[in-house]
Amino acid sequence: MPSVTIIIVTWNSGKHLPHCLQCLAAQTYSGFQVMVVDNGSTDGATDRLEQDWPALHLHVHHLDKNYGFAAANNIGARLADSQWVALLNTDAFPEPNWLERLVETAKNRPEFSFFASRQIQANTPDFSDGAGDAYHVSGLAWRNYLGFPVGLFDLESKEVFGACAAAALYTREAFLDVGGFDEDFFSYFEDVDLSFRLRLRGYRCLYVADAVVHHIGSATLGLVSDFALYYSHRNLIWTFAQNMPFPLLWIYLPAHLIANLIYLAYYTLRGRGKILWQAKRDAFLGLARVLRKRQEIQARRKVNSGDLKRAMEHGWLQPYLLGYHARQAGRILAARSKNK
Repeated sequence: MPSVTIIIVTWNSGKHLPHCLQCLAAQTYSGFQVMVVDNGSTDGATDRLEQDWPALHLHVHHLDKNYGFAAANNIGARLADSQWVALLNTDAFPEPNWLERLVETAKNRPEFSFFASRQIQANTPDFSDGAGDAYHVSGLAWRNYLGFPVGLFDLESKEVFGACAAAALYTREAFLDVGGFDEDFFSYFEDVDLSFRLRLRGYRCLYVADAVVHHIGSATLGLVSDFALYYSHRNLIWTFAQNMPFPLLWIYLPAHLIANLIYLAYYTLRGRGKILWQAKRDAFLGLARVLRKRQEIQARRKVNSGDLKRAMEHGWLQPYLLGYHARQAGRILAARSKNK
């Protein structure tokens, strides 16, 4: 049996799916199968995939409607019969040795259970799309070095808090041990929540700098769509509430509240406050269910609060200066290039 099942969730993504599959057909590692989970698409892009891509050992699982990114990936992981599951977005195009590097690292570093890829912006390839995920004690999260010039800081493999699910490898055992993605999230921030729950169970994540994908990002819904704003800002509250253990929850609750207020003010001043207020309202209305889940998550926790705290980011202004630091890095690189 193949050692890796690559799960691709698609929803009307016919524009990018063929190129993604072409990149998989060119992989130097051959011990994988592809499972496409179609979230009720209407564009017909998955109708003949099994016939058109026989070399990929490809299977399409058709769903009757859009159940969301989280649920569709969970279905794929439960159906898989491999040691590892690799999650790949339709708009993420791996370089030929991407999977080989991930599997090789997973075999050589068994102390890690999930692995993040080096993501490069497909449309602007001079810039990074991320190098693993960072989680801040305030409940905010981001992709490391997003928007920084490629090759400036993203060339070192190292432990990170979590993996962006646009292109990540998980041991199937660890993925299922924590229940996979939280399907109440539907989409956005679900990979951050998954990383947090994996961390609580003692699983660790390694960023693999030579496992490279070129990622368009938000290709289906737009970079700052109302859909993305709503789900990411609703789900970041749920992630914090159900995962942050005591006493860290009480210590960092003020920072969490301040972060939410800052973003509410920011988007309100830019005329997009309505969707943010709706997200925070719905997050509050769902807290009873979240707190019930919290009891089970915390009861199964294996790591202590100190170890978890060391895996997080702590600078009070750090989340709000990410764009500034990315621009500064760009200026430094431009100056170096000019002086050569």
